[in-house]
Amino acid sequence: MATLSFSPTRLPHKPFSRIASSSHYFETLSSSTFYLKPSKYYKKPNRLQSNIVVPKLSVSTQEEVDIEDYEDDPTAELSFLDPETDPESIVEWELDFCSRPILDDRGKKVWELVVCDDSLSLQHTKYFPNNVINSITLKEAMLSISENLGVPLPEKVRFFRGQMQTIVAKACKELGIKPIPSKRCLSLLLWLEERYETVYTRHPGFQKGAKPILALDNPFPMELPENLFGEKWAFVQLPLSAVKEEVASLETSFVFGAALDLDLLGIEINDDTLIPGLAVASSRAKPLAAWMNGLEVCSIEADTSRAALILSVGISTRYVYATYKKTPVTTAEAETWEDAKKACGGLHFLAIQDDLDSDDCVGFWLLLDLPPPPV
Repeated sequence: MATLSFSPTRLPHKPFSRIASSSHYFETLSSSTFYLKPSKYYKKPNRLQSNIVVPKLSVSTQEEVDIEDYEDDPTAELSFLDPETDPESIVEWELDFCSRPILDDRGKKVWELVVCDDSLSLQHTKYFPNNVINSITLKEAMLSISENLGVPLPEKVRFFRGQMQTIVAKACKELGIKPIPSKRCLSLLLWLEERYETVYTRHPGFQKGAKPILALDNPFPMELPENLFGEKWAFVQLPLSAVKEEVASLETSFVFGAALDLDLLGIEINDDTLIPGLAVASSRAKPLAAWMNGLEVCSIEADTSRAALILSVGISTRYVYATYKKTPVTTAEAETWEDAKKACGGLHFLAIQDDLDSDDCVGFWLLLDLPPPPV
């Protein structure tokens, strides 16, 4: 059997063999036992579902704007609050403040503020010239959203561009908001991808082939901090129905982790479809899960060139989460796991347990591995 361990150089006394059969709960994933349901159950989440966008409200008039008029004008700005949503329930915003591949009348790149919540009940966009980009502008814009739409300022703001951290953090600090650098702002990322296709490319100032000036970092993975070490791990898989049960348990039991709204993200998968994941066992599972819970876990990648699993957290932090002895068998298993993840549109999970044979998790994170937005 293939030998897999978290750190064979630092924990040589705690290697383990990949189990040939797991508990009735988690099923071990290997090239010989892994199956996926037909691809007809899968819809690539490259666009938000069309029924998410509902009649918009103009900031200046607070009157309803016809959807077709809005969609026909790529220069229009948007400020919308779903009338069926309780404004007080929106406590977190997702925010991007960045240049777009659009030139203004001066031949300078246009900047745009895009704000939403994870359910897209709140949606706001506003263009800015490049000579007013600072924390004061951002602070005033956030106050304007709150005042014009009648929503309280959020408790937290997630953003995914490290280059904007100083501006975002300063604006948030002055407003008493906690800034969270994180790629777990998936509604925002998918909305930006949709806006690129339906808005920016149709804008009269669009510059085809222009590269983002604030490209996302993908740094070399670092050594894993000691407090994040587990003792055993295994590639596993769960039917989507069981994944949904684990996600539901995050709200009903003392389990660390994070969920995703698959319906909102446009991911349509049959409940019987097997979702790939990584199960991690530790004798200190609860402290380990607690530490992981504060990291804004984004995704896990099986890097066959390094014979390692790469954990991405926050905006651009990457860790060598686990290693394995590189053989044809382990390489094939890692490739199978990655193929399964791609077949599910990037959907996968991380489960932390006391034991790999346990039926229970003390931590469960539903993850989505997305490519960076085109802007």
